[in-house]
This record gives sequence, structure tokens and C-alpha cells, in this order.
Amino acid sequence: MESIEVQRARVGDIEIAYETFGSAEDPPLLLVMGLATQMIGWPDEFCRGLADRGLFVVRFDNRDIGLSTHLDDAGAPDMGALLTGSGSAPYALADMADDTAGLLDALGLDSAHVVGASMGGMIAQLLAIRHPARVRSLTSIMSTTGDPAVGTPAEAAMGVLLAPPAVDRDGAVQRAVDTYRVIGSPGFEFDEASVRDRAGLSFDRRHNPAGVARQLAAILTTSDRTADLGSVAVPTLVVHGAQDPLVQVSGGRATAAAIPGADLHVVEGMGHDLPRAVWPELTDRIVALVEGTEATAR
Repeated sequence: MESIEVQRARVGDIEIAYETFGSAEDPPLLLVMGLATQMIGWPDEFCRGLADRGLFVVRFDNRDIGLSTHLDDAGAPDMGALLTGSGSAPYALADMADDTAGLLDALGLDSAHVVGASMGGMIAQLLAIRHPARVRSLTSIMSTTGDPAVGTPAEAAMGVLLAPPAVDRDGAVQRAVDTYRVIGSPGFEFDEASVRDRAGLSFDRRHNPAGVARQLAAILTTSDRTADLGSVAVPTLVVHGAQDPLVQVSGGRATAAAIPGADLHVVEGMGHDLPRAVWPELTDRIVALVEGTEATAR
């Protein structure tokens, strides 16, 4: 099995940590992860599966998570104020989309196929809106448009999202288990061992609740993208779990409706995670989108 080397790219004033799978000669696929989740939220085996299908896979830590730059000087935002519609964020999701474009620059890539999950889907959408020439195809998974009328979280899901942060490793692991028992996929087996392993590794890489709060602030202060999504002209796949309690399926339906020609795939039994049983079908759909886009471009 190939070893994975963490690499770093300077993007403006921050440093982005990233890893690659496969050959740089293959079509590039950039994976963008969601709130409070490091790049290892894209499992190694999932990434290798995509690389084995002929893709050059890049995953990375967003700003304020994992091994990328943490904006500690910005402090923690006032979440109470933000949740009532006031307050401010140290940065916007648009800045995170620009980070992503900067990473492509650092990798020497004019463009890439872009896959985003949850907040990563929001970032991927904004990348396609703000930097349309950089996106060859777009896959938006368990995400939404920013319209407050769609994709609203269930009360239980919002409760775990806003639960007090852990103060030690054991607490962080247990918090992850408790969270995914609420927001995970009810139609698939709950893989507690994998959740525990990933949570422990995430804590060891860098545990920073204030950084997570700043990411959440960026989500809460970003305006509705629905109208702008009408300008997205690349082949687009929207994937959403039918039983997602954190970003309910109306968010995925609205995303697909907003992007001309987008293909919507709703997965029965799937919540707000990527259960292993879904990987083969998700991989097939991503590869088909990439191959179709590449064939059209030739």
C-alpha cells in the first residue's frame, strides 16, 4: 500500500496541508471536506479507490482545521449573536473557495473536477461561481444553497452540532461517536470503530474548537447562492441522503434545481456521512461524471 505524504502549499497568507493519491498524469479530482472535519474525513480507501479508477485525487485540510493554518488571532466568534442573525465572522466561505483556487495554483492545475461534502459542497459551489474556469465538473454531496428555507437541520442534529466542545482526547472521540449516532445513516450499519479511529487521529493532528466555530460562522454569514448557481455551466452531480437530519434533503433538491442540467441522486437510508456501503456507487457516479466531462472536452 502506498504511503501518504502530507504536503504543504502557501496560499496567500495561509498554508494548506494536502495529500495526493494516484498519478498526476490522470484527470485531477479535488475533494473538499465539511465543517469540523479534516481531510481524513475522505477515507484513505475511498481516495485510493478513486485513484485506482484513473483519477489524480487531492484532499486537503481547509483553513482552521487539521494541519492547515489556524487563524487563532481571530479568536472565537460570538455564536449566540450569529445564531440570532447578528454578529460577524472572521472570514467568509468565499475566502475558503479562494483558498481552494489558490491550492490549484500551487499544484500547477488550471482546473480540476471538484467534489465537496456538506460545507465542502458550499465551498465547491462558490468555487464554480467565483472561478468558473477552474472547475471541470462539480459534485455536491449532502450540501445546500444557503437559502434558509431549505436544508434546515432537525432539532436533534442542531443539538449535537452546538454541543460543548471536548476538552481531551477521550472526550473528543466520544463526542464524535455521539454526533454520528444522531446525524449518521440509519439505513446502514454504524461503523463505530472507524468513527473512533478517525476522531482520535483528528484530535492528534490538531484539536481546535475555536477554529471550528470560525468555520461555522463563515457558513452562517454567507448569503443565499441560489441565483448565482444558475450561472454554473459545468456538468454537475448532486448527491444527498434521504434521511440526512443535519442538512435535510430539501437542500440537495434545491441545489440540483438551481444548477442547469444538474443530476440529482438521493440515497435511501443515508444520513449526513459517507457510509462504506455507499462508496462503490458514489465512486461509479463520480468517475462517470469525470469521464463524460473529459470525453466532451476532447
